[in-house]
Amino acid sequence: MALSLPDIEQLFLTRGGEQYDGEPVTQLAHALQSAMLAENEDAEDELVTAALLHDLGHMLHDFGANPTLQGVDDLHQYRALPFLRGLFGAAVTDPIRLHVDAKRYLCATHPGYYDALSTDSKRSLVLQGGIFSEDQAQTFIGQPGAIQAVRVRIWDDLAKEGGLTTPPLSHYLARARRCALAQ
Repeated sequence: MALSLPDIEQLFLTRGGEQYDGEPVTQLAHALQSAMLAENEDAEDELVTAALLHDLGHMLHDFGANPTLQGVDDLHQYRALPFLRGLFGAAVTDPIRLHVDAKRYLCATHPGYYDALSTDSKRSLVLQGGIFSEDQAQTFIGQPGAIQAVRVRIWDDLAKEGGLTTPPLSHYLARARRCALAQ
């Protein structure tokens, strides 16, 4: 069953106030900051929407606080896909699906990237399969949506600033509406 935009808004209203594990922001603040960073780089509606929704999967289950401390990979990059596929095309869903592997790629290809990751992000990296080999990195970046996923991942890493003012959720849902599939 696909989520509608009102369903997504309601999910952010009910679960968006939860802490983004290991970071000084809430789920909603992280999503809004990610979308704002995308918008500030003049990304198209689909990529801004992917940035907004890339961690939606965290809010679709409850593994408790900091599942990585319990050795749990919540597979959030996949959890939201069945709910979003009826609402958005691949230009939105591919970067969401690939943003975790984009972290693995960036660790393999960008010196210093790993060292800049937060403690929780380093812990989750191990659970998510670790740093890509050179061959894995090349295979990853050749996939449709991988370059966009790398952009989402970079915004994801930066979107953890406590107290940052962003446009409201309604602003980004309006952009999402513009790239939604016909209902």
